[in-house]
Amino acid sequence: MNRLKEIREDNDLLQKDLAKVLNISQRGYSHYEMEDTNIPISILKNLANYYHTSIDYLLYQTDERKPYPKSIIK
Repeated sequence: MNRLKEIREDNDLLQKDLAKVLNISQRGYSHYEMEDTNIPISILKNLANYYHTSIDYLLYQTDERKPYPKSIIK
């Protein structure tokens, strides 16, 4: 199963709910879940922030759902 779909369903959300949060169409979002389209970095960042996780988790680079600590850039 696609991690985007998995995390969306874990949060009892529909594709149209996420599309609204991301300000895109439901059809556009469905392409991300079906892996028909590469997800832009800006969308990945928004999804990671929305779900309080990391982009690596969304992309199966880790199974650690907890987000990384924020860095402080001076």
